[in-house]
Amino acid sequence: NMRLYVKRVFINDEFQDLIPRWLKFIKGVVDSDDLPLNVSREILQKSKVLSIINKRLVRKSLDMIRELAEAEDQSQYILFWNNFGKYLKVGIIEDDKNRKEIAEYLRFFSSSSGEEYTSLDKYIENMPEGQKSIYYVTGEGRERAAMSPVIEKLKSRGYEVLFATEPLDEIMLESLRNYKDYDVVDAAKDTVKLDEGDEESAKKKEELNRENIDVINYLETILSGKVEKVTVSDLLTDSPAALVQGAYGMSPSMQRYMRAQTVASGQDASSLDAMNKVCMEINPKHPIVKDLNRMIKANKESKETEDYAKLLFDVAGMTSGYDIDDMSSFAKRVMGMMSSKATDTVPDADVVSEEKDEGEETTTAEVEVVE
Repeated sequence: NMRLYVKRVFINDEFQDLIPRWLKFIKGVVDSDDLPLNVSREILQKSKVLSIINKRLVRKSLDMIRELAEAEDQSQYILFWNNFGKYLKVGIIEDDKNRKEIAEYLRFFSSSSGEEYTSLDKYIENMPEGQKSIYYVTGEGRERAAMSPVIEKLKSRGYEVLFATEPLDEIMLESLRNYKDYDVVDAAKDTVKLDEGDEESAKKKEELNRENIDVINYLETILSGKVEKVTVSDLLTDSPAALVQGAYGMSPSMQRYMRAQTVASGQDASSLDAMNKVCMEINPKHPIVKDLNRMIKANKESKETEDYAKLLFDVAGMTSGYDIDDMSSFAKRVMGMMSSKATDTVPDADVVSEEKDEGEETTTAEVEVVE
């Protein structure tokens, strides 16, 4: 999209190094008096002029983007973002020198923005006192991201959570790492610590782990091979459990993307599952977890207890964005639970008939319904 002229004589429009890859959507003309008319790709690559041209094109492009972003009528920038926002995300990944400036022009949906976009600067401006990081959660679309149970505690504290709805978003945010002295943190990682340094909270969590050690050991046993560990969580308020990744794990949407790429290239995708074992976090205050604890203490060898625990894992996976591997077994567990709650038998109604006087063709029936 960039046409190179030397002393107003057209030379070429196929030089790849004139402008970075993330700005390929920019169209323009470069006219230089410092290059020879017979310039070739080899000469251009060896010339210091190329570096100068590259820097000036990036600077000019960022200035144009800033004008759009700072305009009073934001509809033009939203239109620009919807069409070319992916290029800016690639710029965050590839352009180390301009990463912080490009980050100013990123836009996200969030737990507080509704149908409007928000920026990182606006996010920081709306931070409540005491918040130390910028939080985001991944998901295939806003609705799925908003359903994630790991953001319950964050929302209860008034923290806004950004929604990363594409695989590229996750790579981009991990490349950004921090913005204006605030770390950018994936809320679905087991490294999230809201009360870090609070000794009272740490002691309380240790106590909850001790009280629920039977549940933790039981879940780790029956879910061996599926989970790396089971812990008590202080991030859950309404949900009984959630699945999170370790510090270097990939989100469910990224795993699906990587698996599709691996299969498409003809490679074995089973190694991805081994590399990305989930961590299960349980909410000890939830009635379902309390009920599971009671069932384990009563009879942990029963099939009912095992199905109940596996169903808890399946539901936690669904709400956390994971796919269920064995849908048949999941359906059987759900049907089994539904059957246990259904009435086993419906007694027949007792029908009593009385003959009326001769000549009357009708009879009366008295129906007694017995529960």
